[in-house]
Amino acid sequence: MPVTGPDFVSLQTRDLSASQAFYEKYLGLVRSQAGPPHAVVFETTPIAFALRDLAPGTDLDGVDQPGIGAAIWLHATDVQEIHDSLAADGHTIVADPVDGPFGRTFTFADPDGYRITLHDRA
Repeated sequence: MPVTGPDFVSLQTRDLSASQAFYEKYLGLVRSQAGPPHAVVFETTPIAFALRDLAPGTDLDGVDQPGIGAAIWLHATDVQEIHDSLAADGHTIVADPVDGPFGRTFTFADPDGYRITLHDRA
C-alpha cells in the first residue's frame, strides 16, 4: 500500500496553554475533544493540526528556529485581518502580506518561533 499523503501535523511547545491560547485567539482555532492529555488537537480540515508538550529530549531553546526546513501553511478566510491583529499586538511578522498564486499570503512566528504561513486561496 502506498502512502496517501499527510494526515496529521503537530508542533511541540514550551508552554502548551500559552500556545493554545495564541492559536485560538489569533487564528480562531477550536479545540477538539479528541487527543491525549499532553496535547491540544484542533478541529481543522482536511488535516488535523495539534500542539503538544515537549517530547523527552527535545530542546527548543537549543535551536535558532524550531522546524527550520519545514514549511507549515494553513488556509484562512481573512488573512489580512489575522495579520493586522498579530502585528497590532507586537507579534513577529516574518514576511508581509502579498498577493500571489496562493492568494493573500504572509508568514508569522508563533510563540515558540515556528514559522507559519497563512494563505486564503482554497
